[in-house]
Amino acid sequence: MKLDVRTLDNGAAGSIDLSDDVFGLEPRKDILHRMVVYQLAKRQQGTHKAKERNEVRATGKKFVRQKGSGGARHGDKKAPQFRGGGKAHGPRARSHAIALPKKVRALALRHALSAKASANELVVIDGAKAEDAKTKALRARFDALGLNDALIVDAELDEGFARAARNIPNVDVLPVVGANVYDILRRGKLVLTKAAVEGLEARLK
Repeated sequence: MKLDVRTLDNGAAGSIDLSDDVFGLEPRKDILHRMVVYQLAKRQQGTHKAKERNEVRATGKKFVRQKGSGGARHGDKKAPQFRGGGKAHGPRARSHAIALPKKVRALALRHALSAKASANELVVIDGAKAEDAKTKALRARFDALGLNDALIVDAELDEGFARAARNIPNVDVLPVVGANVYDILRRGKLVLTKAAVEGLEARLK
């Protein structure tokens, strides 16, 4: 498929041929959903922890007589029903990551790129560089291109461009190696430089 290439100043910069194997697939929601669940589960810290009976500090002495107290027969203050006692079946530190084959992960990225292309939410620019590195000037360029909610991907990030863009709300900047399904789908527009298109096609073919 062929797509027009724009400049950051909203000018024409020719056109580019996109690979149908990467940008021309019929998007499958089930594969995209599996990948998003995989990413969100993997990034959970899993550091939640509650102390159980063998971890809290309390007396182990029988603190009430066996009969005649009018209450239950207790022999340990660490029991869950007492204040300061251990938590029964509390959360434990663990990994929330789930398994997903590498081929499915690569396929999901191709489907995410194809979803943006089929929805006319894919923009290709000739380059992403900012000489002055000023957020105000870069935001004016984005407004002219209609990029109020966008993910910008370049082969190698320009330091000035990344610094100017990081203060703009709802705009993310990533290198090709960091392009992922969740960040692509959570933004309205996907902006790729010509170098990023070549990098993604080389990565996914």
